[in-house]
Amino acid sequence: MSNPNAAPVMVKVPPPASIRLAQLMWVLSFVFGGFCVVYFFIIRKEQLPLIEDAVRAVDSTRPDAVYASAADIVFWVCFAIMVGLLLAQITLLVSFMSRRPGIRWWQLATFIAQVLLYLVVIQLVAMGPQGTLLRPALLLQCGLVLLALLLSTFSRAMAWTARRHDIRRAGQDATASEL
Repeated sequence: MSNPNAAPVMVKVPPPASIRLAQLMWVLSFVFGGFCVVYFFIIRKEQLPLIEDAVRAVDSTRPDAVYASAADIVFWVCFAIMVGLLLAQITLLVSFMSRRPGIRWWQLATFIAQVLLYLVVIQLVAMGPQGTLLRPALLLQCGLVLLALLLSTFSRAMAWTARRHDIRRAGQDATASEL
């Protein structure tokens, strides 16, 4: 009484362990990224004079108002990029977990942007005693993102994301379709 041409049925197969670990690493990087954004905003008043000194070291012939404005611009640009990257990475993680094609490349692009931001921040913004906590937190965030990207390239993770939908035949047990 069974039909070999049974209709396909959509099933929800849980992601493999490497995908779950990658997801955990992304979430931990978001926690550190959120900490960095909040801490960076809190230490703003202490960092602005140090940023002014860094700008003044480039060209000391300008009025003091120029250095204050330049320090504000540098701070707010770095802050906006930090927030923007964090929001973009959250959006890309949701897309990744929905198995959208090509998302790993976008995640890699945000990682590269994050490394470039780290290099700018350690040169211009994260100076002085308050910056000593910001540098390792940003570096840890970059490390967690890199680890998440590496975990998402394992063979079972690649196979899980390559299947856009999990389908099995009616009457077939769910564990056979997971393989």
